[in-house]
Amino acid sequence: MTRKLRVGVIGAGIAERHLTGFGWNSDLFEIPVLCSLDADRGQPLCEEHKISEYTQDTNSLFTRDDLDIIDIATPPSSHFELCKKAIESGKHVICEKPLFGSIAEVDEMAKILASSNGRKLMPIFQYRYGSGLQKLKLLIERGLAGKPFLTTIETHWWRGPDYYAVPWRGKWATELGGGLLGHAIHAHDMLNYVHGPCAEVFSYGATLVNPIQVEDTASLSVKMQNGSLATLSMTLGSRKEISRLRFCFSDLVAESILEPYTMGRDPWTFIAGTEEHQARVDAALAGCEVKEDGYTRQFELFHQALMDDKDPPVTLQDARNSLELVTAAYYSQRTGRPTPMPITSDHPLYGSWLPEEERRLAASI
Repeated sequence: MTRKLRVGVIGAGIAERHLTGFGWNSDLFEIPVLCSLDADRGQPLCEEHKISEYTQDTNSLFTRDDLDIIDIATPPSSHFELCKKAIESGKHVICEKPLFGSIAEVDEMAKILASSNGRKLMPIFQYRYGSGLQKLKLLIERGLAGKPFLTTIETHWWRGPDYYAVPWRGKWATELGGGLLGHAIHAHDMLNYVHGPCAEVFSYGATLVNPIQVEDTASLSVKMQNGSLATLSMTLGSRKEISRLRFCFSDLVAESILEPYTMGRDPWTFIAGTEEHQARVDAALAGCEVKEDGYTRQFELFHQALMDDKDPPVTLQDARNSLELVTAAYYSQRTGRPTPMPITSDHPLYGSWLPEEERRLAASI
């Protein structure tokens, strides 16, 4: 019999999508409590998802002994402390992106987890589980893609003044970064998911669309550790919103759909170099079992990992790879030079990628 795990959810924004994902896994999870400081959003979510308890007392979740998991879906600046408290209270943790505000915090969390008696933390990267991207992973695993050459990723979305009317958005202190950190991070995680870690990046970044502190437009040129190259572009000033991922291998080209928020889903196109190889690709795809995607699939896999005492489907190292790319891109933008990875403790932005003035301000508070 499958054990049903009990989850305490913190947040009432993106948390709504988490609740839907848990709802599709109702045989695996139950949600006895939701915590949010915004009663106008939190209480209706409790009613909609039949959550029996609503609270504004975050600390009360950490002291409860009837919760297995704390699900953190709050603004980015709060993530590290909430994760730390949850782990130290003996809970497993799910946490939204961007996970933390520095590589140093990721490494500190690794130490906390190492002494936590088996507690597990899963960062959210739900876009990985789109059926189109999963088909590409299958073809690579079966040796049908060949040598990787070039990846291009476009995250071209629109965010106007209404989006930044939310007080914590668009500010270094609370959002921790701009479009690179909060928007393109999903597509860029898919780059790491397919090819592994990055080796070096050169980046330009600018604030062109809205009067905010952080970047809303960027272009990156990336070397991957596997020898391939990638070009990444991000803007929040595209009136026609698209996301596009295109992977060029020696034996195959894979290209996503353009839908901005579900680009990992079918129908992707997979074009081989010869008719014979196309037949092999098509045969492999015909046997691919399509599963649930998004939060639903990631939560299902997390449940299985907890039952089997194995690593989560998305690990702390996955989040580190993602945040290394962000850190290196910010450093390249400020220095005008290519930035190698990984980001180690002697790197100038290891402790924070916030601009120097923002770091001084934070230190003075």
